[in-house]
Amino acid sequence: MDFFGNLSLIIIIFKKQREAQNVTNILYTNLSLSGILCLHMHSVSVSIFSLVLTAVERYQLIVNPWGWKRSVAHAYWGITLIWLVSLLLSIPFFLSYHLTHEPFQNLSLPTDLYTQQVACVENWPSKMNWLLFTTSLFMLQYCVPLSFTLICYLKIVICLRRRNGKVDKKRESESWVRENKRINTMLISTAVTFGVCWLPLNIFKVIFDWYHEVLMSCHHDLVFVFCHLIAMVSTCIHPLFYGFLNKNFQKDLVLLIHHCWCFAPRERYQNIAISSMHTDESKGSLRLAHTSRSI
Repeated sequence: MDFFGNLSLIIIIFKKQREAQNVTNILYTNLSLSGILCLHMHSVSVSIFSLVLTAVERYQLIVNPWGWKRSVAHAYWGITLIWLVSLLLSIPFFLSYHLTHEPFQNLSLPTDLYTQQVACVENWPSKMNWLLFTTSLFMLQYCVPLSFTLICYLKIVICLRRRNGKVDKKRESESWVRENKRINTMLISTAVTFGVCWLPLNIFKVIFDWYHEVLMSCHHDLVFVFCHLIAMVSTCIHPLFYGFLNKNFQKDLVLLIHHCWCFAPRERYQNIAISSMHTDESKGSLRLAHTSRSI
């Protein structure tokens, strides 16, 4: 569901090309692209920083429209910066991994099938280095960006409420406020869902890093899998938000499915001209399927 939802969103936005070339769609496409990556650490960083950049873009558009002018070029530069920063944050993890036989040496198995197997595990210079890095990553990947994003959206909501009270009776003004409310609802829902879904896993990691003795007495692996599955739900949900709150996306998705269905193999039909019917449409045709039975 994660892969299909995010991939459909990416295909539809890029298929529309010029119509979809606005900053919000580009940033949301980047968020969807991060959702189908297999690089876990890199994907999380790209996702949260994409949410931050989207919040800044909406803040500038609504709260400070006379300030920095957003553009498609700025969006692409911002996405490039996001991927570079995410890559830098992932480098310490990549450097700490190494191949070892250790996990298989103490296994008491009736066969020696796994004796020559190796596993990729983390190996930090010291426990303090590991704790400092994971705690810093927790702040940079979760607490600080999410807090900043929610503050931006809080100011946006306050601004829209004030503007809604002063809005003119013109249809253009009412339509502008309604459209921005819809877009902001979609983006706020995405940010809140990301924060809620990733909260259990982040709490688990903090407890495991600093007080791992507490988790050793319970079902450690089961708790981790449960928290990890909840975190992965966020990547499945945000395409749904985009779909339910975007009527154009719903129409484009139906067209995409219909387009794929049209290219599916079908039965062969024979066109028989209708020349004996007294109608105005003299060039009509009747499509009849082949039958193998004789009458």
